[in-house]
Amino acid sequence: MKKRNLILVRHGQSEWNEKNLFTGWEDPGLTEKGSNEAKQAGVLIKALDIEFDYLFTSALIRAQLTGSIILKNINQKNLRTIENKALNERFYGDLQGLNKDECRKKWGEEKVQIWRRSYDKGPPGGETLKETGERVLPYYLNEIYPLILKDMNILIAAHGNSLRSLIKYLDQISDEDIVKLEIPTGAPIHYSFDESGSVESKVHLIENS
Repeated sequence: MKKRNLILVRHGQSEWNEKNLFTGWEDPGLTEKGSNEAKQAGVLIKALDIEFDYLFTSALIRAQLTGSIILKNINQKNLRTIENKALNERFYGDLQGLNKDECRKKWGEEKVQIWRRSYDKGPPGGETLKETGERVLPYYLNEIYPLILKDMNILIAAHGNSLRSLIKYLDQISDEDIVKLEIPTGAPIHYSFDESGSVESKVHLIENS
């Protein structure tokens, strides 16, 4: 497989995903299902036969565990790993730890939906998706993209909103449309880049039924 590959993976199901809680920067681990999703992501990535140069992940354990499980399953456990809070999930402020259904009862379906899915309107005390992108994108452009330009292969294990922010840039998605993008847990997305550093292809890796 040629160089200049980028694989994005949202962490497997977390303990708080399972409980339907707003998680943000809180730090629950993975459920058994989440660990299995990470293993399956590793199986799909291994089939590409890519030798990676770096794993980038967030400062949160659910993403770190997902990355380490993937590395084990692609037999690259000693890969250089860089953890940085720039890749953390969106900070959900006052909603962190609260049940999503209870929040809808308290504040109303419409307001909670705006907090969750608007590009530039965030929850009380929390980040907007726009603000999440304002930390994710500079980190990508300054720390990760230069490695791709040096013909390196990169794996990123992160979160729904940090990856949504990155995909917005890579796919040139509008502010209005990015909020509609759903990123499943443990489902790898494979980008390859041409010699100029432009995205050449994008493939969602899926399990053969």
